Amino acid sequence: MLKTAILPFALLAALIGTVSSASAQPTGVVPHRPTVAAGTTPAACPALLKQNFKRLQDEAPQDLCQYAGKVVLVVNTASYCGFTKQYEGLEKLYAKYSPRGLVVLGFPSNDFKQEAASTKEIADLCYNTYGVKFPMFAPTAVSGAGANPLHAALAKQTGKEPKWNFAKYLIGRDGKVVEHFPSKVTPEDPQLVSKIEQMLAP
Repeated sequence: MLKTAILPFALLAALIGTVSSASAQPTGVVPHRPTVAAGTTPAACPALLKQNFKRLQDEAPQDLCQYAGKVVLVVNTASYCGFTKQYEGLEKLYAKYSPRGLVVLGFPSNDFKQEAASTKEIADLCYNTYGVKFPMFAPTAVSGAGANPLHAALAKQTGKEPKWNFAKYLIGRDGKVVEHFPSKVTPEDPQLVSKIEQMLAP
């Protein structure tokens, strides 16, 4: 005759508690776990970068903590602006200094009514017209009460929010905002380039 295995009450209660605890995690919530390459020591992620944004080309979520320890240049962009050609300079800046630890992060925005209507059109301009290879994100608000969390924090720390397209914020390796540059300061401008070189120095 087969004997029926009966779990002790204490063990059964413990198992039920474990299952209940695991199911308590809200659906859709992904724990904050930055990806780290094998054999490397992760840079501590500063509060400013503990944010996620959708990537422009496919809307895949991107954790900004992957840029911890880098010098970061944040730029709000637009497709139909007198400053749109700055894409060329930004890409050259990224190509030249990314091996030393610079990353440029582009945030398309229609805050100033000069951005394309579709994400596809923005992506086509960035990748096919200007050959952009630095990270670009899905369209977002960068000023006013509806500003995304990153730009809201940048404006709070510098006292300056974007007044137009292609405003720039430079963030140090420690995650602290170093300086704000208005739209008219081009990627080739000596004051921006010298500041970046200074921050990248060993």
